[in-house]
Amino acid sequence: MLRIKKATPLSGHRLRLELSDSSVIERDVERYMAGPVFEPIVNDPALFRQVRVEHGTVVWPGDVDLCPDVVIWDGSPPEKGRDSDRVA
Repeated sequence: MLRIKKATPLSGHRLRLELSDSSVIERDVERYMAGPVFEPIVNDPALFRQVRVEHGTVVWPGDVDLCPDVVIWDGSPPEKGRDSDRVA
């Protein structure tokens, strides 16, 4: 199972992610940060930069997180057996 090992905040709402298979990807996660729980993070660049990795997913203060599969695959993961070992 592919998971996130390290997250580095970039400009805007982009993250550079090092994955458990040693690949590195970049994702703009703003579209996944919907709802009131994400408002402070979206509106405060300093808070967004406090991103860290716990148990293979990205988290922010206040126990706010994003689904690692959605972040890794930039949407739904591929169906098993169909490019499931390739990161988009």
